[in-house]
Amino acid sequence: MDASALATAFGARLPAWVVDELADVPETLPTDEDRMRLVNRLAERNHREDTGGPFAALVVESGTGRIISAGVNLVLSSGLSSTHAEVVAVSLAQTRLGAWDLGAAGGPDLELVVNWRPCVMCYGAVMWSGVRRLLIAGDGPELEELTGFDEGPMREDWAAQFHRRGIRTTGDILREEAVEVFKDYGARRDAVVYNARGTATTR
Repeated sequence: MDASALATAFGARLPAWVVDELADVPETLPTDEDRMRLVNRLAERNHREDTGGPFAALVVESGTGRIISAGVNLVLSSGLSSTHAEVVAVSLAQTRLGAWDLGAAGGPDLELVVNWRPCVMCYGAVMWSGVRRLLIAGDGPELEELTGFDEGPMREDWAAQFHRRGIRTTGDILREEAVEVFKDYGARRDAVVYNARGTATTR
């Protein structure tokens, strides 16, 4: 075969507006609410900027709240279905720290902050990332009901499975604020719902 026809690299880049949005944010976010408030703010702007869905994530040091990375959903802007906010934030943290294992010995405990329970794809990505804690705004049917996104067949014991692997989960942090972002997205007539198998639609 002619291998020159094959793609040999791929990648994604945070949009410039994320850097601008972070310009006035402190280097450390000491409370769970501080961290989630920023995630919800990034999620809201992400869909307003049409760079992806209403999702954002942070990787922070659990003890200090120092921000290691920020991510937003980049599916629309990158053309890559795997570039969910969790994957972007984890990948940028691994790039910054030069380590594929964010839980390696000698480093601080790191946590992932995201504005809803991960989808079935990101469930695996979080599990293998090395983070020691998952902080979420909430879980339940609201995301799918309000936005139309298919989050996949999540295990009922998803939190217990994280716990078995040393990942603590904390939920219901600014839940209603996160739900409002999903409501705003669902109310947009031009919102793109990009589920697989040819089911991308405009609401």
